[in-house]
Amino acid sequence: MRTLFLLLFCTVITFSVSAQNVSFKLKNTGVKSIPLIIPGVMNPNLSPMSWSGVNLKVGQKVYFRYRGKRQLLLEVDESYKGQKVNVNQLIRKRKNEIDQKSN
Repeated sequence: MRTLFLLLFCTVITFSVSAQNVSFKLKNTGVKSIPLIIPGVMNPNLSPMSWSGVNLKVGQKVYFRYRGKRQLLLEVDESYKGQKVNVNQLIRKRKNEIDQKSN
């Protein structure tokens, strides 16, 4: 009985830890590198015309720099799982939102 409980407990812990991570790809369709900021993880530069696979925790925030400030690009949630995220489109959208707020 004790062995069964331990096995079940380990299975639940393993499942809950892996469920918190989301794997997806970041896509740079432009001709310039895109520097990103992922606090506590890394600060990748997406090369032009490239894909980069990431495995991030749910709730992890990804930033980019705009007008000398760190701006939120996205916050990881389950909807990103297995997706190919076009970073150029997201940055364009966020810049428009930021510019509209400042006017």
